[in-house]
Amino acid sequence: MPPDGVLVIDKPAGPTSHDVVNRIRRLYALKRVGHAGTLDPPATGILLVGLGRATRVLSFLQALPKTYRAVIRFGTTTTTQDATGDVVAERPCAFDRAALDGALADLTGDILQVPPMVSAVRVGGERLYKAARRGEEVERPARPVTVYEFSVESFDAAVWEATVVVRCSSGTYVRTLAADLGEALGCGAHLRSLRRESIGSLGDGVPLRTLEEAGAPEREAHVLPMAAALRDLPSVRVAGDELAGVTHGRALPEVAAPGAGEGDAVVIADESGAVVAVYRRVGGGLQPEAVLV
Repeated sequence: MPPDGVLVIDKPAGPTSHDVVNRIRRLYALKRVGHAGTLDPPATGILLVGLGRATRVLSFLQALPKTYRAVIRFGTTTTTQDATGDVVAERPCAFDRAALDGALADLTGDILQVPPMVSAVRVGGERLYKAARRGEEVERPARPVTVYEFSVESFDAAVWEATVVVRCSSGTYVRTLAADLGEALGCGAHLRSLRRESIGSLGDGVPLRTLEEAGAPEREAHVLPMAAALRDLPSVRVAGDELAGVTHGRALPEVAAPGAGEGDAVVIADESGAVVAVYRRVGGGLQPEAVLV
């Protein structure tokens, strides 16, 4: 029976996220494969890949907070805000650690962020990266994001580089944080490298090559059941008439969901703990978002 679940992949530098999906599709002989939270080709780290019915819960995983470790190079700005772009300007650096920490603090919390031109954000019905490929600069509105942590792990003033840890909401661009940090310090900056450490509490991924070199039983052992993959979301168990209603996509107007605020996703499981649906908290009840049976 084809597996339904989520792979926590440690993506290497080089392939696109879509390349990873294609390689997993061939490995598991499945058509229904998708990913949550795109990583650019140079980036490494955690990429969640859904198999079978689990493709229907990827949007809920993508919405979880993410943690990154990044290296920022100060003094040079690029067209893409990272090391893949052309150099736009080079400026001298003259800040100290106290100024760096202060600038990091100003970019922590609820902030407004202008998405980079090299991104999949749509403006006027077109993705920004398509306009960027034509050499166009499109006016784009700032969007609210939340940076829960933006801290220095190490700082080397000899080469003007800092290794930072970023924990942020979905939709936050770390390359833009790096560029904004450089502007705040008066010298510009770009992202030299990026690694995603976790999505929610899902980390410790399996290297793609390990899966490709493993036999079928070992590959299947790496597939997380949906209940384990969705462990960061509030959950409730239902049985009897309520379970029957869930399988038909009916609302649960009187079911409480501890820990779930208005609009939050809630995992609905049967008595054994198997995921049967994901609902959303609306008012005092729960409304169906994705029914998986």
